[in-house]
Amino acid sequence: EMLRRALRKVGVPERSWRQARATLMEAWHRREISNFEYLMELNTLSGRTYNDLNQYPVFPWVLSDFTSSRLDLNSEASYRDLSKPVGALNPERLQQVVERYNGMDPDDDTMPPFHYGSHYSSAGATLFWLLRLEPYTTYAIELQSGRFDHADRLFHSLQEAWTSCNTSLADVKELIPEFFYLPDFLRNDAQFSLGVRQDHQAVDAVKLPPWARTAEEFISLHRRALESEYVSAHLHEWVDLIFGYKQQGAAAEAAANLFFYLTYEGTVDLEAVRDPIEREALRA
Repeated sequence: EMLRRALRKVGVPERSWRQARATLMEAWHRREISNFEYLMELNTLSGRTYNDLNQYPVFPWVLSDFTSSRLDLNSEASYRDLSKPVGALNPERLQQVVERYNGMDPDDDTMPPFHYGSHYSSAGATLFWLLRLEPYTTYAIELQSGRFDHADRLFHSLQEAWTSCNTSLADVKELIPEFFYLPDFLRNDAQFSLGVRQDHQAVDAVKLPPWARTAEEFISLHRRALESEYVSAHLHEWVDLIFGYKQQGAAAEAAANLFFYLTYEGTVDLEAVRDPIEREALRA
């Protein structure tokens, strides 16, 4: 549906859209294009772009092992369950999420029930990941009113980031394409002074999993994980959540995949909001 809306906006006929989608899927099924290429095409067709931090390309967490000394890409235990949104991966957190959702008024027209008040992709999430690279460093400083965020809230280690995305009710971030091709964003080559955490650790380059000695090795292994047989066999389940039929409605509810209502296009008619302050707040 996202693809259909995006292509309608630029005047692509329904028949052409269906043909483009079918051609893309067939090429992926025949392995004529990689998983990375397939996801980039889906992001582009859905209107996501490197030129908009709020609609930045979104990629999945594919691994769940950030603690082993050696990464076993042949073991299913190394991978994330791609059939579930990030917020539903941890059964204990999922129970909290569902209980909160069930406690909301389903007939409330002003604020429909939702599982997650944050989102898997946002400008803040993009800047969190790309903090160490310009121009994102400057944007991150502007977002925090002229300074870096508190050191304890910065992207410090991959293991901590994965743990946060599996435990915090406010953190359901997915990844961005750079995780699969750009080691630079994991280093701090510009030597930005990012502060010292409460545990007295200075925030510098991103701390890698034990199975990766360098940023380049992490990217290489992470890309191999994305192109693995396990991910190839299950990637369509994640696509259903992000780009497909499990975005909204009964299927999304069953999958615990509903987000705050303002994150969905067309939820509010901004032109009908007469109060300029309220309109700007809704737009933001």
